[in-house]
Amino acid sequence: MQRIKSFVLGMLVLFALWVAIAGTDRDELVAGFLIALLISWIFRRNFELLGELRLNPQALLRIPVYLALFLRELVKSSLDVARRVLSPSLPINPGIVKVRTKLQSKLGRIILANSITLTPGTMTVETRGEYLYIHWIDTQCEDVEAATRSIVHCFEQHLEVIFG
Repeated sequence: MQRIKSFVLGMLVLFALWVAIAGTDRDELVAGFLIALLISWIFRRNFELLGELRLNPQALLRIPVYLALFLRELVKSSLDVARRVLSPSLPINPGIVKVRTKLQSKLGRIILANSITLTPGTMTVETRGEYLYIHWIDTQCEDVEAATRSIVHCFEQHLEVIFG
């Protein structure tokens, strides 16, 4: 069942991209659907991670909430890094911290790691099981639990609902 779900989700994503690029002409829609079907079939093993996405109403409502949270954190951290760069004393304390995630889903962990990396001032360096090693521009704590609360918790609580 999960394979079918991941195949259909992969096909829908590809078809949506096709429609966004090519438009809604009937011939274009038919061609896009067939191409999305063919590509999804050829690369069906690559779409297996999409099967971890929950499709219940609660999870679907959390996706835009997560995107809004990510954008808020992106703006906050961008302003923080800009302030640090423009400050004459360059107030940074770089270091690598170890954080723990509760996410069991591979796709959830990938999205968490990418969200951290895309946020200025932090970069996921390595993942090992439930631990992520993050380079932090201003290491405020080295304790795993404190660093987890500071960096991961705001993202993780939403991703847990979306991916499990």
